[in-house]
Amino acid sequence: MSNLVIINANISTPTGNSAVTGTGMSELHHIANGAIIIENGIITYVGPQDEMPSYSPSVEVIDAGGKAVLPGFVDSHTHLIFGGFRADEFEWRLKGDSYMSIMERGGGIQSTVNETRKADVNSLADKARWFIKKMSQMGVTTVEAKSGYGLDLDSELKMLEAIKLTSEAEEDRIRIVSTFLGAHAVPKEYKGRTEEYVNILIEEMIPQVKDKAQFFDIFTEKNVFEIEDSRKLLLAAKAAGMKLKLHADEIVTLGGAELAAEVGAVSADHLLHVSDEGIKRMAAEGVVATLLPLTAFALREPFAPARKFIEAGAAVALATDLNPGSCFSGSIPLTIALACIYMNMSIEETITALTLNGAAACGVADLTGSIEVGKSGDIVILEFDTYKSLPYYVGMNCVNTTIFQGKVVNK
Repeated sequence: MSNLVIINANISTPTGNSAVTGTGMSELHHIANGAIIIENGIITYVGPQDEMPSYSPSVEVIDAGGKAVLPGFVDSHTHLIFGGFRADEFEWRLKGDSYMSIMERGGGIQSTVNETRKADVNSLADKARWFIKKMSQMGVTTVEAKSGYGLDLDSELKMLEAIKLTSEAEEDRIRIVSTFLGAHAVPKEYKGRTEEYVNILIEEMIPQVKDKAQFFDIFTEKNVFEIEDSRKLLLAAKAAGMKLKLHADEIVTLGGAELAAEVGAVSADHLLHVSDEGIKRMAAEGVVATLLPLTAFALREPFAPARKFIEAGAAVALATDLNPGSCFSGSIPLTIALACIYMNMSIEETITALTLNGAAACGVADLTGSIEVGKSGDIVILEFDTYKSLPYYVGMNCVNTTIFQGKVVNK
């Protein structure tokens, strides 16, 4: 962790140690001609430059030159660890094949499972580190990484170990939150025997992974893990002390959002086909709605109803869903553009969704996600003097400098 001073900064940030809900998402705290002091990686001052306390002349000083300064971005839903690639399936989709039909012909998740099972832990970690460097250049300072392409105990443990190795290797660049997604699909060896695989997850996998991942996630979907099996797995993981996430209502309206509210999940993600009742229940129970516009864009599906969530008083986060199949992209700039242009989110709401609310979806909102005293010095300096350039510079990276725990990691 480092010491750093930033001056001449046009600071904009959400505030608080928890997710911001509803119309509050549009309320950013602004400081023109501001300054930030970071000591041992932690913010000790943020405010007007002419009121800042003295600091050691030996400390590194960055003159932001009046440019926009934001909290580091949080990518709160990624499948960062995987073997192989699936460019052929992308071509199939372009020709009209559906996500589920690709799965039925042996593609989809099972294709990546086959490659991931063959890969060694170091090759998985090395690939992840390549993506991490790209993410950091786009201002990401915290990322969630899932397992889920192993679907047996040894392979899932290998993926979690790859996440750990990546985190250790990149600990000066980014914060990684790990998620166990052993319930990503029913592996081919258990086709037609979903109940048996559910029992293996409960009896063998969860006890082995509960201390190796912060979250338990599940693909709650028709013909994958439907509501009853999902409830059983989620409650077992919760009893083991794991925090909960769901892939919910992505392909069809199934009731995943309602289940997320019922079991006290931290977030429910995707939500392209969420019901109005599901939105209402998530808002009431404080479940973060993590929306993934890149995936909808890549699958040519309707975007998740961000405005309905916000108007219902829910907290919305945004994430990329980087994965080798349905969304081979970790583009923060394109995520921002899609959210603003096609999901009708304001740029202020989008910033909150990609910072503090993303941190809440990862369980680290008390640590990062806003520029406030006591939080980690995770900062982004843009190329422009206003954050409104983010959607305006459509799909292009306008991050000038990324700072993690007070250390410049990209400039």
